[in-house]
Amino acid sequence: MTTIILAIVIGAAFGVVLDRIGATNPNWIGKMLTLTHLHLMKTILLAIGTGSILMFGGQMLGLVDVGHMSVKTAYVGVFIGGLLLGAGWAAAGYCPGTGVCAAASGRKDALFFIAGGLLGAAAYMVTYPAWKSTGLLEGEKMTLGTVPGTDYPAFVGISGDLLGIVMGLVFVAIAFGLPERLRGAGEAVAPAE
Repeated sequence: MTTIILAIVIGAAFGVVLDRIGATNPNWIGKMLTLTHLHLMKTILLAIGTGSILMFGGQMLGLVDVGHMSVKTAYVGVFIGGLLLGAGWAAAGYCPGTGVCAAASGRKDALFFIAGGLLGAAAYMVTYPAWKSTGLLEGEKMTLGTVPGTDYPAFVGISGDLLGIVMGLVFVAIAFGLPERLRGAGEAVAPAE
């Protein structure tokens, strides 16, 4: 029971943060994707970079158990799904997490986004046997760098922990180095209240 309560508390806190940085407002997402206002992009890069540094640094120090990490299978379907997700994110102004948070903050358009996502998931579930038969869902588990104690093939033959820290530092540097705007002088839109 405490695991469920902890998950709800952490999820709610994450939702509040998403709302406060403007990620639940499709106008902010649109401005980020058109490069007219990069506040949200900088925040995302900083969060991913900081998380990578802490997680992989924690693994190197023995504070984070690598056994709790899950390596997903890489296959063509994942890349097609990623492209579809990106196109949907650009068209709707929401990704799955921000859409749910936007609905919780009272945005009615997010309810239609969630309904569309559930409909899409149902369509995939119904057509799964057809997708499986194409071979697009076959692949192998692979990591960018080597992970001690596992037998996953690595894309690059260096320590995955070290690679994760370096990538995290690069993301943080980009987040601090990016200007607020790359083009245009569009006005910033306040987060949804």
